[in-house]
Amino acid sequence: MSRHLIGVDVGATKLAAAPLQDGRLDVCQVLPTEAASADALMDEIAVVFEKLRRRETAAVGIGVPAVVEFATGRAKWSVNLRLADVPLRALLEERLGLPVFVDNDTTCAALAEAHDGARLAVRNLVMVAVGTGIGGGLVLGGHVYRGATGAAGEIGHTLIGADLEHGAPPGRGLPQEGSLELLASGRTLDALAEATARAHPRSALGQLRASAAPVRGPDVVAAAKAGDTQAKALMTLLGRRLGVGIANAINTFDPEVVVIGGGVATAGELLLGPARESARRFVVPGVGEATEIRLARYGAQAGVRGAALLADHELDADDPATASQR
Repeated sequence: MSRHLIGVDVGATKLAAAPLQDGRLDVCQVLPTEAASADALMDEIAVVFEKLRRRETAAVGIGVPAVVEFATGRAKWSVNLRLADVPLRALLEERLGLPVFVDNDTTCAALAEAHDGARLAVRNLVMVAVGTGIGGGLVLGGHVYRGATGAAGEIGHTLIGADLEHGAPPGRGLPQEGSLELLASGRTLDALAEATARAHPRSALGQLRASAAPVRGPDVVAAAKAGDTQAKALMTLLGRRLGVGIANAINTFDPEVVVIGGGVATAGELLLGPARESARRFVVPGVGEATEIRLARYGAQAGVRGAALLADHELDADDPATASQR
């Protein structure tokens, strides 16, 4: 991979971008995502792109937290950004003057985690990104799996705790009752943190709340790492819930690797240990015997790296001579 490529990872609260060349990712540029509209978001992407572009830049890959129609690069819908039926690829290609490839952000991260530098290292991988929400990405048989319309991998919306006593519950918007995202996301950890701070005023979280500071998920992670009992209990609860969703993914795909990424994954073994234990209890005997459950190796850079790898792969796919060698 000698081409100069730019990867852009668009999140609910920040945008990160960096060049990738010869399998090496340069320093990331990070700025807050304050997009009040799709046009404002494209303005932000254009600003960071101009900081990084070179004369030899070949293409741009962009990961967005949205359901994406990959063939056209149209963002169909997003929970956390104002992206609904927005032809991002076409609009950005016109604006940036280069080939642009758009995909779901966690799909991009999964692509990065399946690679060791520029080399494909894992052929069957499931990515679960635990951030504000919960995203998913699939690499199956050595290729990104997008499904019939490009929307596969919405692991956060699998149901792990729905009340089915009276049949299927009524739909009440997203995230749905009983979904992995509703029960195990960073937003959920925020709510659990506030409730625990109120119930246990002498805990680290309770003392933080007493100082009139907002109590959020990152505070739980920090307090748990420092040994606070209540905070560690919350990480265990979240990890066990996450493990049920991981078990569903293992039972469905029998992957070599399940990768846990996203901001909440900075808790490390405090999250991963309970998730592993819970997942193993719900996996069907004989399934997942070769599956490793691990943290993302590329951390916060996975989305940026994967977006750039996406651009590289798609340029090859558009080149019959190169594609025939792959």
